[in-house]
Amino acid sequence: MDPERLADLLEQVRRHQVSVADAMARLRHLPFEDLGFAKIDHHRALRQGFPEVVMGQGKDAKQIAAIVEAIRQKRNNVLVTRLDSAKAAQLKRLRTGLTFHPIAGAATWHGKPIKITGKGTVLVVCAGTSDIAVAEEAVVTSEMMGNRVDRLYDVGVAGIHRLLGNRARLDDASVLIVVAGMEGALPSVVGGLVAKPVIAVPTSIGYGASFHGLAALLGMLNSCAAGVTVVNIDNGFGAGFAASLINRL
Repeated sequence: MDPERLADLLEQVRRHQVSVADAMARLRHLPFEDLGFAKIDHHRALRQGFPEVVMGQGKDAKQIAAIVEAIRQKRNNVLVTRLDSAKAAQLKRLRTGLTFHPIAGAATWHGKPIKITGKGTVLVVCAGTSDIAVAEEAVVTSEMMGNRVDRLYDVGVAGIHRLLGNRARLDDASVLIVVAGMEGALPSVVGGLVAKPVIAVPTSIGYGASFHGLAALLGMLNSCAAGVTVVNIDNGFGAGFAASLINRL
């Protein structure tokens, strides 16, 4: 249930097109639906503007399929994150109509057309091609949440001219998601160039002393560029969600 559908239902009740009993039946799973192993938060779209997102990591395909079906029954759009190709194949056999995004490791289903609610463009920037999987998770999330999204990939600080050659695209964006591993320097550089919110995403890409993304995380947290905020390591979803909330304002 989202704000538009709730308003439509209440209007039908007002016009006596839907009975109070029928309306109560439609709302009976608010605020959540108990599947036994999971409690589906159907109220989340009303509170946050987007339905509950399913994290595929740690769940088997049957559990994910049951959660997806509960969300689909409400005709809400579905986003499943952290899926590998094997689990995605199992899930698609259990629930037809899902689209798998292999680079992002995500699956989507549209219960209704995506309405563009973002005021501008979310630009997803990543340092190297090894960071693209995390960047694509941010892209899929941002697109599902109703944003126009642009990509600017492989523009890390080892060849800073690649970034500077795209200065106009940096300036045109409303919100920037900047993804980097290794020492995590790219968000600081971007943050020093633009007057827009920059959401930094450290990735676990790097050699031994990167400590699976900890070095990049600490580098981003210690950025001297004003306006840079940081999400957790490899959290492309969190960055896409935050960027979407900012872009709606």
